[in-house]
Amino acid sequence: MSTAKPQRPKARLPRGFRDRTAAEIAAERKVLDTIRTVYQSYGFEPLETPAFEFTDALGKFLPDVDRPNEGVFSLRDDDEQWLSLRYDLTAPLARYFAENFQDLPKPFRRYQVGQVWRNEKPGPGRYREFTQFDADTVGSNSPSADAELPMMVCDALEALGLKRGDFVVKMNSRKLLDAVLGSAQVDMAKRGAVLRAIDKFDRLGEDGVRLLLGPGRKDESGDFTKGAELNDDQIAQVMGLLHGKVDGGMDDLNAISAILTASGYGEDRVRVDTTIIRGLDYYTGPVFEAQLTFPMKNEDGEEVVFGSVAGGGRYDDLVARFTGQQVPATGISIGVSRLMTALRSRGLTGDLKPLIVVLSLDDAARAFATARELREAGFRAEAYVGNKRFGDQLKYADKRGAALAVIEGGDELANKLITIKNLAAGADLAKSIASRAEWLSERQAQKTVARDDLTKEVRAALGVR
Repeated sequence: MSTAKPQRPKARLPRGFRDRTAAEIAAERKVLDTIRTVYQSYGFEPLETPAFEFTDALGKFLPDVDRPNEGVFSLRDDDEQWLSLRYDLTAPLARYFAENFQDLPKPFRRYQVGQVWRNEKPGPGRYREFTQFDADTVGSNSPSADAELPMMVCDALEALGLKRGDFVVKMNSRKLLDAVLGSAQVDMAKRGAVLRAIDKFDRLGEDGVRLLLGPGRKDESGDFTKGAELNDDQIAQVMGLLHGKVDGGMDDLNAISAILTASGYGEDRVRVDTTIIRGLDYYTGPVFEAQLTFPMKNEDGEEVVFGSVAGGGRYDDLVARFTGQQVPATGISIGVSRLMTALRSRGLTGDLKPLIVVLSLDDAARAFATARELREAGFRAEAYVGNKRFGDQLKYADKRGAALAVIEGGDELANKLITIKNLAAGADLAKSIASRAEWLSERQAQKTVARDDLTKEVRAALGVR
């Protein structure tokens, strides 16, 4: 008889992925609903595309192209076709628009929220799976289509509770960068490395960007990132762009700014900033980045400015990959996971309704009936379904974070009464109580009321009308 121990998998998560609790999910749901309401008020309608796309349909636009799979998670299907998890929601939109071109209104306006995946090096606050909330207009080359996007993001951030001055939407144009790179005679093969370097300006500063434009840079962990290998004159011209020393190429930004100003969105909310480039290669014109301006504490307790929570821009060539015909398009994406962290620091996220646990004692059917009564009155209530020991039931309610425990034992039933225990006021009590009799003798943070007054008393205990 074999005595070998069974091989069991280790309970663990891959790097860059995380589990999310009920509280996190509830908070995110409130944020998504708020953004959705704003986007729909502008006339955008929802669209859902699948998590997997054909790899060639997604294209190679990610800034982190030196890693395996070029920044995406891929697999080969049983028909030998390569599939990849989407790395954003824009490339799938381009595929959808090209596939359904004849049936869609022009311009086509949609929003989409969903998970995206990137095979990148994870770090603090940087995950390989995260949520994005996009809005795009496909089929319009008007600057009004571009101007609408920062307006909408401003409205969404304010609807979430952020104040004027807590954020700013910065905008620039890829046409400025194209002009500078052309003047500096930078090889097209180096363009991607230049974009990635400039996109790190707010994080690495001037010295870090200069290194990435030149020979390369070693980060704090010792990892070396190869640079674009520009010469000193080329670096100087690119840095001139970052410092606003540009001539011409501002027509599209001026047109957008005029629309924003006329619509009441001044430089306190949206303004031009030539350091904003965006790392994705498919942008062709104006680009946007919404940044938070208030300080926060990082994992080490240090005070930092959080930075970008949304970005996007014009991508007039993306649909042409499928159709051969240029189709103008512009869009913006909110990084929901990053935004949630910032909102949580300001106490602006939602939560689940307070939970009420109806202890079953020796009559589960009665507990289910009482829980259903509370739910019909608009509360979140559950009937306890574990063992019958009263102490265990109370400990369960406490560990669940319940606001109230409702008890209807034989004595209460005989006298048409019911007991409401405020667990928030006496959370430590459950740790030492073994019996219902002992609990009743404490008479702390509890109230026995007429059975007919249950919902009224629960509202009073929760402080709701």
